[in-house]
Amino acid sequence: MKKMQIFEPAMCCPTGLCGVGVDPELLRISTVLNALKKHGIEVDRFNLTSAPMEFVNNKAINDLLNTKGIDDLPAIVLDGEILLTGRYPTNEEFTKILDIPMSFLNEPPNPFNMIQPDGGCC
Repeated sequence: MKKMQIFEPAMCCPTGLCGVGVDPELLRISTVLNALKKHGIEVDRFNLTSAPMEFVNNKAINDLLNTKGIDDLPAIVLDGEILLTGRYPTNEEFTKILDIPMSFLNEPPNPFNMIQPDGGCC
């Protein structure tokens, strides 16, 4: 199985989904990674603030930061090699890179998961 890692710029929390102004791209990435995880596909995600040693210990990322700086983050690493810098993969790119069907990312939500314990919805 292919090993994908995402190295992200410094953010206030590991996913960047905190505060009042949530970046829609970070929300999309979190949604994609959750969908992949449901299918047994793990993607490691490292934030410069919360996991700086991952950036130091990964030679390709360390070299990237030393030569180009943090402006090239996020960086996508596949099997140890930098595949993409400066942006996140599109959903289509995720499916091609990981060799998975698009249905892994486009499953409709299960309405039963939206029912609250008090019987309410959403």
